[in-house]
Amino acid sequence: MTAIVNQIEVAAPAAEVFGYVTDPARFPEWQANVVGGRMDHETTIGAICSTTRRIGGRERDVTSTVTKYDPPTSWAVHGIDGPIRATVDVAVEPLPGADRTRLTISLDFEGHGIGKLLVPLLVRPQSRKEMQRNMTRLKARLEA
Repeated sequence: MTAIVNQIEVAAPAAEVFGYVTDPARFPEWQANVVGGRMDHETTIGAICSTTRRIGGRERDVTSTVTKYDPPTSWAVHGIDGPIRATVDVAVEPLPGADRTRLTISLDFEGHGIGKLLVPLLVRPQSRKEMQRNMTRLKARLEA
């Protein structure tokens, strides 16, 4: 399946956008279903990113590994546990002129076990809607 891709332009410098959007501790500020997040140590390729998400009315821990880290332009993580494993790819592009940045977030899912059924039926449609709202919140936070 194809990834869910959303893009916004933000009135903020690329380094600031990158730092904010790739900090798991800030995820609850702009991602509706995230209640907590942290890195196991300094961000590098292979580092573990842990988030606590509200899924189906319950809080669940989700673990990902950093697969790309090239500040301030790109960052990616891939889920390593659970029946639904997300791959998130972030691209940050400075725009000419004043401090403006184009941010692209690509989200894809891999189902394991029951997740193979849930990804196309529930996860993708819900994530598509949620991602648009999250990007709106993210833009508002970065431009505040």
